[in-house]
Formats: sequence, C-alpha cells, structure tokens
Amino acid sequence: MKERTKLLLLVVIFLGCYYVPWSHSAIRNSGFEAFMMLQEYAREHVLTCLIPAFFIAGAIAVFVSQAAVLKYFGATAKKILSYSVASVSGTVLAVCSCTVLPLFASIYTRGAGIGPSTSFLYSGPAINVLAIVLTARILGWQLGLARAIGAILFAVITGLLMAIIFRKEDASRATGQMYLPDEEAKGRTLIQDALFMLILVLILIFAAFAKPAAGATGFWQAMFSAKWYIAIALLIGMALMLKTWFTKDECINWVQSTWGFMKQIFPLLGAGVLVAGFMLGRPRHPALIPAHYIQTLVGGNSLWANLFASVSGALMYFATLTEVPILQGLIGAGMGKGPALSLLLAGPALSLPNMLVIGGVMGVKRTVTFCTIIVILSTIAGMSYGVIAG
Repeated sequence: MKERTKLLLLVVIFLGCYYVPWSHSAIRNSGFEAFMMLQEYAREHVLTCLIPAFFIAGAIAVFVSQAAVLKYFGATAKKILSYSVASVSGTVLAVCSCTVLPLFASIYTRGAGIGPSTSFLYSGPAINVLAIVLTARILGWQLGLARAIGAILFAVITGLLMAIIFRKEDASRATGQMYLPDEEAKGRTLIQDALFMLILVLILIFAAFAKPAAGATGFWQAMFSAKWYIAIALLIGMALMLKTWFTKDECINWVQSTWGFMKQIFPLLGAGVLVAGFMLGRPRHPALIPAHYIQTLVGGNSLWANLFASVSGALMYFATLTEVPILQGLIGAGMGKGPALSLLLAGPALSLPNMLVIGGVMGVKRTVTFCTIIVILSTIAGMSYGVIAG
C-alpha cells in the first residue's frame, strides 16, 4: 500500500471517529449491526468455508499452469477449444476485474482474436472459485449455481457476439502466435492432479455441510452426523498425496500462494462486511438505509429493477468477495432474487476503472459494445431467474 493511500485511510478513519454522531440511536444500531454481521461471518463462514476455499485457490494457482490455459487463445488455436478454455478460465486464474486487465491486454495485443479475448476478460473475474463458493454458502446454493452457470454461458455468448460484430475489424488486425513461457515439467500425471483437486473440493463440501432441515431424509441427516469423520479421512488422504506426489518446494509454494490470497482478501472482505452491515444490516435486522428504499429500486422482478441492478453493478467496483456481504444486506432489505443475480453477473466482471482501461486497449467502440452486451445479458438472466425462483 502506498504511503499516500495510508495517509488517506488514516484521515478517513479520523474524520469518521470525529464526526459520526454515535449518540444517535440509528447510528448506534447500524454500528451494532456491522459488528454482528462480522461476527456471523467469523463464526459461520471463515473456518469451514473460506479457509478450505483459499487452499483450493492456492492449489489452482500453483499446480495448474497458466501458460497451458493462455496458449489456447492464440490465432492458431481451434475455436471450440478457445471458447471452452476462455469460459472457465476464471476458476484457474482467480482474479478480480482489475487484476485481469494486464492478462487481457497481453493476449489481445499479441494476436488473440477479440472473441476469445473478451470471453477471457469476462470469465477471469466472474468465475472466481472463492466467490462462487461463498455465494452458494451465504446466499443459497440456487443463487450460487445460477451465478456459475450464467457466468460460463455469458463468457461464451459475449465472445461469440463480439467476434461476429467486429469480424471485419478483427480480420484486418495483425495476428500471430502469442509468446508464452514454456510449461514446467512435473512428476505427476493429469489424473493425479485431478484427484488432488477433487479431494480438496470434497474437504470443502463436508466441512461446510450445513445441518439439514427438519423434514430432510435420513440420508442427509446421516451425512451431517458423519461430516467430520469424512473430512478427517479426506485430510489424511490429502496428506498422503502431498507426501507421495509433491515435492517440498511445491508444498511450500502452495502454502505461500494460499497465504497470499488470504492477506489480500481478508482485509477487504472484513471491511466490506462492516460497511454492508452498517448500511444495510443483516437479514430482518434494519440498519442505516431503510428497507423501503431498496424495495423501490430493486424489489420484485421488473425490467427496471433488473436493469438498474445490472447497470449499478457494472459501474461499481467490487473488491474480491465483497459483493457477497453487500448482496446479503440488500436481499435482507428486500432486493428481489432476479436483480440479485443481475448484479452478481454484471458487477464482479465490470467496473468504471476496468472500463477505462479496456477502452485504452481495444478502443471505445468495442468497449461500449462489450459492456452493453453484459448489461443486457445480466438483465435477461436476472428476469429469467426471478421467474424460475419465484
């Protein structure tokens, strides 16, 4: 963090301490809601959900080669492979809407077509594995699944539309083979890597396994009762895999990568939770912003509500994962399910700073078209999900 940023942060904190009227009952209640929401996250989501997810993200960053992913965006790559890889690249790269920009600029200026490039540009931040897991855990598996499916489809559709709209301009661009570093040799097979990633995912699933509802079948009750025994057995299996298949340096790099994600994201997430709790409160616990304001703007499932959520999400900047507590507060205050998905699909992938940089890379016309496509698709997806979810 730059010294100027530190100074600005200290000034903001000081002014908040000096001027915030904590003697007012509404302000005191909002402050209480902020810390209650933070405590809820710490107790219910950090140890059993976020920590395993961080280790998965760290493993993906270390054990999955980014060069192997990016090589499919070159001019000589098959289109089916290009769009398939681009549409799921977010699970491999785990970046936000600003971190993806240098990667996008690199592959686009070195010869990648506008279709695969923009698919990658959307997919990178939209299919962040940490965000998908946290969305499903806190906002419900239905919304988490809809977000994952919608983001993958959007990446492909956006890329195809951009390729069709700008096919003449794209054909006239000087294209060539992108230069990428050689992939490092490793002593494991693809199956071994896949099994290791599978066991990490299973640990996350069983550690975060919620208590079934009262009317659930005996199978789910039994799974909940045995969750920790299964999780411990999986941890033992993971330890054996690490000892047998991985080198000491790889294990150290994995831990360092995981720690890098943690120290980058935890402060931002904590700040986001506090702000969301202060402004919006927990579900069924009002805070500073009255619920009827939220219900007027994004309540229900109207075209206006979904379009407003899409445009607002596209202009706002969400630090990684902070969209989840913000949406938790908005939904608790009366936001509809459709607009919630609209914001989730448009918000993390776009932001005003992101748009300015994209414009400098591929031009204003292409940037406006790219953003318009995402806003329209997000609006349609939100309205459709709102009808299905009721």
